[in-house]
Amino acid sequence: MKIRQIRVIRVLFLSLFVTQTAFAQGNLLSMHDAILKQKTSLAPAKLQQLMWVKGTNNFSYIDTNDNSDILIIGLAESRKQVRKIGTTLSQINDALEHEHFTALKTFPKIQWKNANQFTFEWEKKLFAFDVNAKTIVVEANRDLGEGAENTDIADKTNYVAYTIKNNLFVSDGTNQLIVTNDADSNIVNGKSVHREEFGITKGTFWSPNGNLLAFYKMDQTMVTDYPIIDWTVRPAKANTIKYPMAGDTSHQVIVGVYNVNRGKTIFLKTGEPKEQYLTNIAWSPDEQSVYIAVLNRDQNHLKLNSYSAITGLFERTLFEETDNKYVQPLHQMVFVPNHADQFIWQSERDGYNHLYLYSTNGNLLKQLTKGNWTVTNFMGFDEKGTKAFYTSTAESPITRNLYSVEFKKGNSTKITLGEGTHTGMLSGNGNYIIDNFQSITVPREIAIYTTKGKKIQVIKQSENPLKDYKTGELSIFKLKNSTADDLYCRMFKPIDFDSTKKYPVIVYVYGGPNVQLINNTWNGGGDLWFQYMAERGFVIFTLDSRGSENRGQAFEQATFQNLGKVEMQDQMVGINYLKSLKFIDEKRMGLMGWSYGGFMTTSIMTHYPDVFKAAVAGDPVIDWSYYEIMYTERYMDTPQTNPIGYKETNVINYVDSLKGKLLLIHGTSDDIVVWQHSLLFLKACVDKGKQVDYFVYPGHDHNVLGKDRVHLFNKITDYFIENL
Repeated sequence: MKIRQIRVIRVLFLSLFVTQTAFAQGNLLSMHDAILKQKTSLAPAKLQQLMWVKGTNNFSYIDTNDNSDILIIGLAESRKQVRKIGTTLSQINDALEHEHFTALKTFPKIQWKNANQFTFEWEKKLFAFDVNAKTIVVEANRDLGEGAENTDIADKTNYVAYTIKNNLFVSDGTNQLIVTNDADSNIVNGKSVHREEFGITKGTFWSPNGNLLAFYKMDQTMVTDYPIIDWTVRPAKANTIKYPMAGDTSHQVIVGVYNVNRGKTIFLKTGEPKEQYLTNIAWSPDEQSVYIAVLNRDQNHLKLNSYSAITGLFERTLFEETDNKYVQPLHQMVFVPNHADQFIWQSERDGYNHLYLYSTNGNLLKQLTKGNWTVTNFMGFDEKGTKAFYTSTAESPITRNLYSVEFKKGNSTKITLGEGTHTGMLSGNGNYIIDNFQSITVPREIAIYTTKGKKIQVIKQSENPLKDYKTGELSIFKLKNSTADDLYCRMFKPIDFDSTKKYPVIVYVYGGPNVQLINNTWNGGGDLWFQYMAERGFVIFTLDSRGSENRGQAFEQATFQNLGKVEMQDQMVGINYLKSLKFIDEKRMGLMGWSYGGFMTTSIMTHYPDVFKAAVAGDPVIDWSYYEIMYTERYMDTPQTNPIGYKETNVINYVDSLKGKLLLIHGTSDDIVVWQHSLLFLKACVDKGKQVDYFVYPGHDHNVLGKDRVHLFNKITDYFIENL
């Protein structure tokens, strides 16, 4: 089925934006600059280890003076920039050497223990340094043994949970306590589960007082083995992983609770069916209950359940959420200070992600935020627990400002101003916020605000890191699609742009869920490679289609059961807009995407074969039935229940239509989009007599990182220069 191209409705430029144009200085970015320096020396300068000092209104960060690192402590509540040296690296080293330990070469990564002491790890020990007395003591032993990883430290007890291979251990500073002892490597303890979907990033969860440890236990014995080939040995060796593909048998997960003092574990009775998702684990303040957001495999029915941390028995379902497409829990419940029976829950139940205030008996007390916009981050509470702080898109989908909301009256207060991206760090007492601000015209400004919205002081103003380079003009604007949705776009024009000339264009695409490419932030959220290509005469264009993040449930769920369809329609709005511009050479148009963007690239090249002369697809999903269960079934259901959707989204079925030049790139050790995807597409091209270009990165997984990333982007750049 060929999808009909849709007409571009008039362009709506955002009057609120100015374009970002650097003053031409003559220097051009090298590929090494664009790829390896974009997050270091060519990124807007920031303050290292910026944080609040525990129990105070002071903040701290690491600075360098006379080539030596120093800890700076600043006073938030003063309009004047009151600063003092908290300690120097040499003072820490003097204290270490006095206790017969080796000196540090750079300032360690610290964490404030109280107003006067910070801790850090060094030589397998946890040290506490007193900034007033300049003395140091050993807090705990950190020699966890060979192979220890996934460390998780309890704040109040300093117990450390960690894994060695597939088993879980706890160190009390002296002894290694064995939590699990499973001989079968397919039984995995203390690690993240469900392939890190649903906001899951780890496998252990300490109780508030640090004496109880909740942890995941995952049984993968029933999941199909999948070979990842190690080509560095002779002969090549297959390292098998467990990779549950859409529609197949999934792994089974339970949650244990280990009592450090008793040395015993109980398992929560989370019940049947075994193929369910246990997400967003949280502890009650009194440590008596563990809360789990239990999601069915169809991902359309969620229950927030509580279980006894003492017996493991099910206690109650606080509430349920259902949706005819999918529910996607991403945030655990957060308890309100001084109100142990109240918590904040985030949900998209009204169409946008908002904050809800609940009681632990399951009663909804109040919807705290409401509107056709999204809460993108929950920052915390004031000290009394009377208001919450959050970041949202209330101004615009590509703008972030900071807000507070009162529980009693439900009134919201805007704390920060201006179009751009604000990121906040709330002080412990909830009186001040460190605001990190960027926009397409502001590289970085770090300032202190009161939580009532008063700007106290600017503590860092970064200069343009590209001031010595000749860069292209950046603009952000929006188009309308056929359903009247705003589609946000980003364009880099070539340096020394001449509107009377014709330029080649590269469309960079992603298009998938949980990603937003266009934001009002420095460089528009784009990579420096875009500027690199603008220096070489290319227009670079990106559009966030339906399905992308932070636009509300209807916008995101428009892709349900047929990934790629409406995304391609929206991309064609952008493409047709480009064709309408007199300075675009529509005979020299290129397309590029990675992962989901690789899927979109191969899909567009086969569904709209006459548009692009050349394209590059990296690690592309080709057939969704070969992708993992948790992600795929949320958006596509199973191949058994949605056979038409899987057939229509399988790019192999459209190989006959391919016309333009296409380069496919894949990492041979990719365990996310497995290598088989592009190999199957390559086989189909051979069968159909279609010529494509192909390149692999031996030993690389889903992303080609490190020094080889320069090689990757040289490969991509050469391909576009040669063909466009």
